[in-house]
Parts: sequence; structure tokens; C-alpha cells
Amino acid sequence: MKRKKVIALLAAFAMLSGLLTGCGSSGETKEADQSAGEVSGEETSVAEAEESASAEGAEAVTIWYYWETEGHQVALDQVIQEYNASQNAYEVTAKYVPFADFKKQLSIGASADELPDIAILDSPDHASYVDMGIFEDITGKFDVSNYYEGTVNSCTVDGKLYGVPFGVNCLALYYNEDMLKDAGCSVPATWDELKETAKALTTDSVTGLALCSVQNEEGTFNFVPWLWSTGATSYDINNENGIRALTFIQDLINEGVMSKECINWTQGDVMNQFISGNVAMMENGPWQIPTMQAEAPNLNWKVTLIPKDAEYSSVLGGENYAVINGRNVDGALDFLTYATSEEKVKFMMEKFGYISADKTIAEKQFEADSPYQPFVEELNYAMPRGPLAEWPSVSDAISLAFNQVITGTATPEDAAAQAQETIDGIIK
Repeated sequence: MKRKKVIALLAAFAMLSGLLTGCGSSGETKEADQSAGEVSGEETSVAEAEESASAEGAEAVTIWYYWETEGHQVALDQVIQEYNASQNAYEVTAKYVPFADFKKQLSIGASADELPDIAILDSPDHASYVDMGIFEDITGKFDVSNYYEGTVNSCTVDGKLYGVPFGVNCLALYYNEDMLKDAGCSVPATWDELKETAKALTTDSVTGLALCSVQNEEGTFNFVPWLWSTGATSYDINNENGIRALTFIQDLINEGVMSKECINWTQGDVMNQFISGNVAMMENGPWQIPTMQAEAPNLNWKVTLIPKDAEYSSVLGGENYAVINGRNVDGALDFLTYATSEEKVKFMMEKFGYISADKTIAEKQFEADSPYQPFVEELNYAMPRGPLAEWPSVSDAISLAFNQVITGTATPEDAAAQAQETIDGIIK
């Protein structure tokens, strides 16, 4: 690994360490100091785990993750303890590393040869670590043939598999069923239908549509489904398709059916506006469902696919498992085989509010009338961000263009041209 590359990546990670994409991983605020080790009354370093396992005659397998929610930690710990009890060849332990420090710790660990055997990481970051050379090529060593194509693509670089999807989420369109009924509107399926429906739903106190438009990765996450629906890509935005996507968003603002305040609203804020009845439709993810069911039990809402331009589209969020090369690869793969069995996946997804990345499990995960079911369908059209080691910089250019057309500081044509110039300088 080249020193210059490590320094560059550390600098990029440092700039991003304060950003949270609820989209990326179930919308958590990843700033806690509690670990699965602490949940079970113990936290061990890589060296301590190896020494302890060796003393017991089993090979150590260590996992690093960044989930701070206690329920998530407990769920992972339960699967680990059940795995340890099921065999005596390996002893798995897990360590919590705060999200803000996770990228830095993996980068430093690569230089200091102090890495885990498995890392559970945000899917758009996967290619960055592959570029650093710390992940094992597991092509042919793990069967992902039943997984959603987009999830496999998120951990595939140059045709080689460097990870296993843990669980996923994506974006879809929520709508207030009572408001649509009162306005005499059908559920929109195309951009034109969405615009007309949003107009009909907009009143003095209600805006027709809202989507998180903050100028960071969270904003990019919410915009790219509209960009990709035109046929444009994340790397080729200065064309008819990319300009059309930016123009569509600008039109929603100019026609008053989407508020400029969206540039200040996180995905959680958008949900709160929807719950409060200030917004009739919103783009959001399945991680909001438990909160909505708890806080607004009488709100009549449903979920549908994001309306399309040329094609349906959504964006993948969630995490991947990655096996560290030079570490206990056999033990890591053995644990992943156990943890990705149908029984364990269903247990973990229920605790996390995620959808299985394994299509055969996801299709059986929810009842037909479940509010999660449209997200399962949406996964057929969902794509990952990247995979590209320089994705954070590309994302910055996209979210800036998105923000500029909302605020009116640039025309769609100028915003697309500026974004393209930045992107070309990054990837060419």
C-alpha cells in the first residue's frame, strides 16, 4: 500500500467523518461509546482476542462494526454466541468502533498490522478499502448467486468479489392515503403524474412532496434515484438526461409543490414533516417505519415505487461484511456461512429493520400487505453508489449541483456542467 494513497484516503475520510447518511445504514446517529463487548461486559482488542482464543484451543476471529444501537449490538452478540457454542474450531468476538472513527481505525490498522478478521462497513465505502488492498478476494469462496445484483455490485471491484452484503435498505415513495383520496388523486407512477399529484395536494399548509436535500452524502443518496431514472449515471451528468433530472427538481421548487426548506431537512426531518401532516408525499427509507408506527399509529399512509422517468430506480443503503486479507480468512468465511443462513438472517433483519440482501430470503421476509414489501420490490431497481474509491468526492459534486438548482444559485445546465468538470477531474 502506497503511503501517498493512505494519506489521501485518511484526509478524505476525515472530511466525511462528521457526515451521517441514515440512508447508508438505517438512519442511526453513529456516535456512541457502547460496544457488543460492553453489552456482554467485555471488550477485547485483536491481540487479546487471539490470546484468549488460543488459550481455549480455538482460533480467534474478530469483528469490527459501528452500530451504536444497543438492540443491534445485542442481536449481533447473540448470533456470535450461538455460533461459538455450535463449534469449537473458532472463537468469535466483536468490537464497536464509532462511525466517526471507523474509517480512520481501519486505515491506521492497515499500517500497524492491527486489523480484525471481519469488518462490517457502510456499503459505499467498500471500494475505498479494496483500493487500499486490505480486503480478501473471496471470488468463488462464497456463493452470492441469490443476492440482489445491486448489493453484490457494491462489494465487487474489477469483477472480483471482496465482500458479502449484510443487509440492505433503499428509498421509495410514502404517501398520505387520506390526502390522495380527498384530492381525487391516484398513486403516481411517472414523473408527470407525480408533479400533477403534488400540485393537487399542495395547499396553504401542505406541500405535495418532500425529500432530503442537504448538501452532503445524505442529499446525494436522495437525489441519485431521480438522476438514474433518466438513464444518466453518477459520472456522466452533463447531458440531456442529467439536466432533465436537475430541471425536474427545480420545477418542483419553482411550482411550489416542494419546499426550499428541504435543503435543511435530514431524512428524519422529512419524516417528521410527513407525520405532522405538513407534507403529503415523501421519499424515504424503511428504517422510518418503526418510528412512524409508534409515533403516528392513526396516520393512514402507504408506500409505492419512486415514480419513474425512463425507468424505475432506487439507491442501495446498508452494510457489507468484508474479510481482511492476511488474517483468519478460513475462520471468517466459516462464521459468515453461519451468519448468512436463513434463520440467522431473518433474526438479524427483524432486529435491524433491514431487508435481506439475499433475494430468496427477502421475498419471504414480509407478509404481502406489509409496508416493507414495496421496498423489497424496489430493491429490484436499486443500485449502489459507486463502487469507486473516490466516491465521496463524486458525491460532493452531485449534491452541490442538486443543492444549487434548489436554491436557484445555478441553472440546471450550469450546475450539470460544473459537476461534470469536477467529476472528470476525479475519475479521469
